Amino acid sequence: MLGIDAAWTETRPSGVALAVRQAGRWTLRAVAPSYAHFLALAHGETLDGAPTGAVPDVPALLDAAQRLAGAPVGLVAIDMPLALTPITARRPSDNAIARAFGAWHCATHSPSAERPGALSDRLRAGFAAAGYPLRMQDAPAGGLIEVYPHPALVRLAGGARRLPYKAGNSAKYWPGEPLAVRRGLLHAEWRRIAALLATRFDGLADRLPPLADRPSGIDAKAHEDMLDAIVCAWVGVTALDGQAEAYGDDDSAIWVPRALSPCDSPGTAAGAAG
Repeated sequence: MLGIDAAWTETRPSGVALAVRQAGRWTLRAVAPSYAHFLALAHGETLDGAPTGAVPDVPALLDAAQRLAGAPVGLVAIDMPLALTPITARRPSDNAIARAFGAWHCATHSPSAERPGALSDRLRAGFAAAGYPLRMQDAPAGGLIEVYPHPALVRLAGGARRLPYKAGNSAKYWPGEPLAVRRGLLHAEWRRIAALLATRFDGLADRLPPLADRPSGIDAKAHEDMLDAIVCAWVGVTALDGQAEAYGDDDSAIWVPRALSPCDSPGTAAGAAG
């Protein structure tokens, strides 16, 4: 399972996460804050410096994932607007998410011909050429699906509204609070999300680099991107297991996990199995 928190422009880095199923359990095999960092992991290397953006090289990503997993990727789950036709404005899938999850403050951002524009077309076509066509309402095994972390996290947390975890929105989440306080609250939310995801994936604590006590802005954003990539992988897992549903039409669809049953909520024995 390959999860990608794909940036909408080539200049911004994209988080990547890889999960594998072992003896009926899902394990986080790798997570990286950019395509380049993920490719380096597959070759046993560590990149220094800040994550950078790049045009995604689909064959290289799939090859790196296979090297790390020891088997071909079964499904790719990407947080980016995707469609079979060029995207120029909001799609029926965006509107379907707004209707279903707007009360949770989980409506999608509006895509355009510029963002993600041609980047989305290139990514979708690249995966299709590699044998991973975009999946809508049919079974997602062996393909590519679009996912959206915000409603997925609400499902995972069993909450009633969007989780306050985006660094760029901290002033909206906690208006009037000093920057140091907002950062502390934000980092606490990240630790909570990591703990929730650890109920879905074994090995998360070993693969996700710990957040420093006072991380730089670059390091903090990298941590956020990696969390989002892990969420993408989890949504893909639920889709593979028949526990997610698609919102959209025959041109595009956004997959969201179904509500967790009480016996499968985080912290229970069933939930820990992932």
